[in-house]
Amino acid sequence: MPAGSNAKRERQYEHIKKSVEARGENPDKAQEIAARTVNKERARAGESKTASRSSLQDVSSGHRGGKRSHRGAGGRTYAQLYNEARQRGVKGRSRMNKQQLLAALGG
Repeated sequence: MPAGSNAKRERQYEHIKKSVEARGENPDKAQEIAARTVNKERARAGESKTASRSSLQDVSSGHRGGKRSHRGAGGRTYAQLYNEARQRGVKGRSRMNKQQLLAALGG
């Protein structure tokens, strides 16, 4: 759990981690999912110094509940794909649509 966390976020982190492990994911993946979820909730609640636009404007983690788990019909949002393309330095990303971003990212 990140430094500066409180008891509620600690419990939330452990609960999510145990739930993910119970679904059969490996402990490293469970730890990553729990940390990302708790960090998003911290950002939405104003508990973190910085927050991404998708953390603040996207559907809450509790409501989303795996709707975009990188499998199935919807997959990642355009904003998520664009951010990943920006981090990877994909040229021409601002002119790409969702399908083109997916192709450029190899997924």
